[in-house]
Amino acid sequence: MAEPATRFHNRIYDSPVGKIAILTMDNGQDYKRPNTFGEAAMMSLNQALDEVVRTPGVKGMMLTGKPYIFAAGADLSEIPFITTFEQGYQIGKLVHTAMKRIMDLPFPTLAAINGVALGGGLEIALYCTCRTVSKSAQGIGFPECFLGLVPGWGGCTLATRLIGPEKTLQLIIYNALNQNRMINGPQAYELGLADRLFDGAEFLDDSLRFLMDVISGGVKVERTPPPAVDAGTALARARAFVDGRVHGAAPAPYKAIELIEGALKGSVEQGFEEENKALGELIKSRQCKASIYSFDLVNRYAKRPAGIPDAKPGAIAKVGIVGAGLMASQLAQLFIERLEVPVVMKDISPEALEKGCGQVVEGFRRLGEKGKLTEGKARHLAGLVSGTLDFRDFSDCDFVIEAVFEEMAVKKQVLGELEPLLRPDAVIATNTSSLSVTEMASVLRVPGRMLGFHFFNPVAVLPLVEVIRTAQTSGEALATAFDLARKLRKTGVLVKDAPAFLVNRILVKMLVDCLALVDEGASFQEVDDALLALGLPMAPFDLLAMVGMPVALHVMETLNHALGPDRFPLNANFSRIVEAKKTFVYLPGVEPKRVDPDLERLWAKTGETAFHPEEIRERVLSSLARETDLILKEKVVGSSKDIDLAMIMGAGWPFFMGGLTMYLDLAGITPRVLQKVFFSF
Repeated sequence: MAEPATRFHNRIYDSPVGKIAILTMDNGQDYKRPNTFGEAAMMSLNQALDEVVRTPGVKGMMLTGKPYIFAAGADLSEIPFITTFEQGYQIGKLVHTAMKRIMDLPFPTLAAINGVALGGGLEIALYCTCRTVSKSAQGIGFPECFLGLVPGWGGCTLATRLIGPEKTLQLIIYNALNQNRMINGPQAYELGLADRLFDGAEFLDDSLRFLMDVISGGVKVERTPPPAVDAGTALARARAFVDGRVHGAAPAPYKAIELIEGALKGSVEQGFEEENKALGELIKSRQCKASIYSFDLVNRYAKRPAGIPDAKPGAIAKVGIVGAGLMASQLAQLFIERLEVPVVMKDISPEALEKGCGQVVEGFRRLGEKGKLTEGKARHLAGLVSGTLDFRDFSDCDFVIEAVFEEMAVKKQVLGELEPLLRPDAVIATNTSSLSVTEMASVLRVPGRMLGFHFFNPVAVLPLVEVIRTAQTSGEALATAFDLARKLRKTGVLVKDAPAFLVNRILVKMLVDCLALVDEGASFQEVDDALLALGLPMAPFDLLAMVGMPVALHVMETLNHALGPDRFPLNANFSRIVEAKKTFVYLPGVEPKRVDPDLERLWAKTGETAFHPEEIRERVLSSLARETDLILKEKVVGSSKDIDLAMIMGAGWPFFMGGLTMYLDLAGITPRVLQKVFFSF
């Protein structure tokens, strides 16, 4: 669905220094629907500028946005319909032509950045003579490389000329590829993007006075020239950073670096022309299409994931956590920070409780030290955690989650002891990564109150929670779980109680094939390099070390037992190195990477096949396509969108891959292996 068209509303203000045209960008919606730019918006801009030029006596122009929003850039809903180089090129040319009219006006112009300014929204501000920014403004930046594009409406060219290559690379490359990091008003001012920083309350009035001073000559905008730097070194460093993040799989950040380099050498017009060409190439690319799909998943679909019941969620005023280990401590800190309710941790060991609660307190102390919390707030939150040796202290909890040792007998014993002491309406959850929630719930008198609530490590970073439903899980329990996920600022995806659920099942399937390839003759590094070239956030064997080899083997054994050796065969070599207590494939801290010699001695290869990287990718991706098809047929999740959302939010797969099913389709794997596609294009 297309976004509402943004209009440029023009009014003339008779100021003491002459007429000032005030252009306000507004799409007629509230702040939840930001201003965006499409073809209609550019027509409106041209019409507004025509009015300004026709008005006699205009001495200046101020451009601003509706409350809290300056502009959020391109209307992404139009991008899927752009399929050729010429279309992309002409869109770039259309926008450059319209926005450059601001630059060519014969009087001072001011962009008053009153709120969100993303992509094209920040770019249009760069065409003005000067800029002000509100101290309260949030969400300023160039997210294009995160979306498979470049700031191609002047951003690469004009930002480089304004603040220099190093700061421009920070905005366009480093921030975009670092979880799409944004900056705020004060940071924009410090970078040199704005000439003045004003308080939010009187922002527009102060900005207008500043423009009047510029018009009258009372103020001269003086900017410190960008620092002289070794541009070649900065550009090379940026390319190395991009290599480490996308491994050559996404063309956009490399193209952005080229454009920034070109801006140092050529004219503005030459820079704009190169930006047009870049848009023509990128906007039709597979990576761009996948990125826009991912953006829609995360920003729209995830807001109302499939399967949430209409039942009223229960209120949560106190949380109980069974266990006091590392995961339990992470969960406790998250619940306290987001809900600001008491959390009680239960363990059988006083020492474990002291350590677990201490980790929570220390976590809040560090947040206070970093300035993310006030000292008083940090102390208050730290005071909400407590420890107990007695389940009776859970009697007034609304939500209880167990995070004990990953063994069914232990979990069933804990749940059997716990339930009689809870309120009848309390929800019971497990953070298990692979065990049957249905079997756990079998020891409960009210199994309908039980569900899985599976977080991903590190809890503070990865935003996914798999909400696991059994055949008996009540609508009220599910509604409470999804409401809780939202309050924790996590994305909940509904998953059927199936072996290893969703994300771990997919990752372990990939691991099974990686191990088999090594058995047959490939080296660990060859497998890692081949799959990193897809753009994965981490090489498979590095991920294995982070997750923990015993944990991975446990999940593999669960899947082998439940789904059979044809789909999830056990690997004798892998079992052997886990038994030998090996915790990593590569020697830690050694560059270039070197496989642990002891592990190599333990690994008995069964073949000496030399694999081409493409053969490795084809083998792994074909296997994933078949397993994904079975996941959907078994109704583990409601749709392929749930799989893609989960892989992006839970496994950190980049937007430009489009999750798993979209990637398999666009790369041609699904048609070749399954003779169909997961999506209709």
